[in-house]
Amino acid sequence: MPVGAGALGAVWPERLHLGGPPHALTHAAYLSGLLLGLGLSFWSLIPTIERQTRAVTLLTGLVVIGGLARAVIAARLGAWDHHVVLPLIMELGVTPALWAWQRQVARSFLSRPE
Repeated sequence: MPVGAGALGAVWPERLHLGGPPHALTHAAYLSGLLLGLGLSFWSLIPTIERQTRAVTLLTGLVVIGGLARAVIAARLGAWDHHVVLPLIMELGVTPALWAWQRQVARSFLSRPE
């Protein structure tokens, strides 16, 4: 999800319903590029996921902080349509769940007899 949405938003933010004047679109494209980078960073950890607790925790923290910022603005503006709620589910639900899964994998790997 972050790789696809990040790539699309980096190149064509209007397709993600991100609009406004050109300077706002360049900001949306920049943030989409960061999202793409986060997604690719998560992907790069997959081959050795059992040893990547620190990196997964850091990346998850970044996503959760962004989700909390989105939630604050959504609450302030009363903006709770699917363009806000679906990303919040990913940011505050799915990503922390993947973090918890990685922790389980790491614990299992460490407790395995050699």
